[in-house]
Amino acid sequence: MNYDVIVIGSGPGGYVAAIRASQLGLKTAVVERESLGGICLNWGCIPTKALLKSAQVFEYINHAAEYGIKTAEAEADFAAVIKRSRGVADGMSKGVQFLMKKNKIDVIMGTGKAKPGNKVEVKAADGTQKDYTATSIILATGGRSRELPNLKQDGKKIIGYRQAMVLPEQPKSMVVVGSGAIGVEFAYFYATLGTKVTVVEFMDNIVPVEDEDVSKQLLRSFKKAGIEVMTSSSVESVDTSGAGCKVQVKTAAGMVTLECDIVLSAAGVVANIENIGLEETGIKTEKGKVIVDEFYSTNVKGYYAIGDIVPGQALAHVASAEGIICVEKIAGQKPEPLDYNNIPGCTYCSPEIASVGYTEKAARAAGYELKIGKFPFSASGKASAAGAKDGFIKMIYDAKYGELLGAHMIGANVTELIAEIVVARKLETTGHEMLKAVHPHPTMSEAIMEATADAYGEVIHL
Repeated sequence: MNYDVIVIGSGPGGYVAAIRASQLGLKTAVVERESLGGICLNWGCIPTKALLKSAQVFEYINHAAEYGIKTAEAEADFAAVIKRSRGVADGMSKGVQFLMKKNKIDVIMGTGKAKPGNKVEVKAADGTQKDYTATSIILATGGRSRELPNLKQDGKKIIGYRQAMVLPEQPKSMVVVGSGAIGVEFAYFYATLGTKVTVVEFMDNIVPVEDEDVSKQLLRSFKKAGIEVMTSSSVESVDTSGAGCKVQVKTAAGMVTLECDIVLSAAGVVANIENIGLEETGIKTEKGKVIVDEFYSTNVKGYYAIGDIVPGQALAHVASAEGIICVEKIAGQKPEPLDYNNIPGCTYCSPEIASVGYTEKAARAAGYELKIGKFPFSASGKASAAGAKDGFIKMIYDAKYGELLGAHMIGANVTELIAEIVVARKLETTGHEMLKAVHPHPTMSEAIMEATADAYGEVIHL
C-alpha cells in the first residue's frame, strides 16, 4: 500500500504529525506496536497526573481542619487510585483512536522499521510481516526508562516508571534514584499516600535542570513533607536477595546503607533508536540521537525524525511541535523553526515547578547583565486564601534592553501560569510591558507582575 506519509510511533509526536499531515491533504498512516498515544498518554504524562491528583485530594482531606472542615479519618485505597489512573489513560488512548478515524488516518498495528527505498516493514504481533511504501517516512519512536549499569531493573524490586504506576500494593518504603521530573513526582505521590521515601540525587541539587533557588525551595518543601533527600550521592549497588532491598549509597561522608521495599530508578529516558532501520537506511546518529536539520530531515532524503529520538528536550509538547513543523515542511509550507530556548518545562509534584528560558546561572554565563525580581507566594492574597503559601515566582530580565530572559516558578498551580511567559517571550515583550500589563486580583498570576516590579525596584506588596 502506498502513502504520502507513514509515521512510525503514535505518541504525542507521531499522532500529532499524522493528524497535521492529514489536514494538509496527505494520505497518511501511523504504525504503533502497543497503544495509541504512546508512553505519554498510556504510561507517562496523563496517568501520572491522575495519580498526583489522587495524592493531592488525599492531602486536602488530611488538612481539611485547616479550612474549617471536619472530616472522618481519610484512608487511601491504593488499588482504587491505580485503577482510576489506568481508566484516565485508557480514555485518552480511545480519544486518539477517534482522532485517527476522524482524520481518515490508517492505523497499522505492529512494530515498524524503516527500510531503504521509502519502505516501512511492519511486523504484527502474530509474526506476519508486510511492507508499505511512502514518499515521506517519519520516525517518532520515543524513549524509555534509562537503565543505570549498577541498577538493573527486575520489574519487581528495582522498577522503572511503568511499574511504579501499577504496583500491586503500596510499598512501606521506597528509594527513588534521580530527582528529575519523574523522580520527584513519584516521590511526592508515594510519600503523600504514606510510603517512607528517600530521594538519591547524583548532582548537588534536586531537580538539577531548574534554577538553584527553585531547587532549594523544593528541598525545603520535601523535607517539611517528610521526604528524605540525599544530594551529591550515588547508588553503588542494590542487594535484593532478602525480603526487601539493601541500597548502598556513596555520599560525601562515606557509604550509607538504606533499607526499603522498592527501588525506583528515575534516571531519565533513553531514545528508542534500536531496530528501527537506521543502519539499513544509512540514517546517521550521534550520542544516541538521530541527527536532523531544523525541519527534522535526516541525512537520507524522504526520512525524518522527531521527538525523544532527536536532540532537544524530551518532552511531549516539544515532540508535538516538531511533528507539526516537520509535516508542514513536507507539505511545501514555510514553517518557522522551533525555538528550543522558549520551551516550558513543568514538574507536577507539590509544590509544582514551571520554568522557561534562562536560569540565573545560564543568563550570567551568556554574558547578560541582569535585573532579577522575586515575589513569594507568602505575600500573595490568593495563595493565603487557598492555604498554598509555599514558593515564589522569579523573573529574569536583561538590564540593558529589558528582554525577558527567563521565568522560574514554584508553587500551587504554577504549571498553568508559565504559558503567559512563553507567549510574552515569543512576542519579545520587555520588562516594562510585563509590568504595565494589568493582572487580575486576587490571583496567583499577579506574582508575575509583582516579581517584575521587584526586578525594577517598583514592587508594591513586599
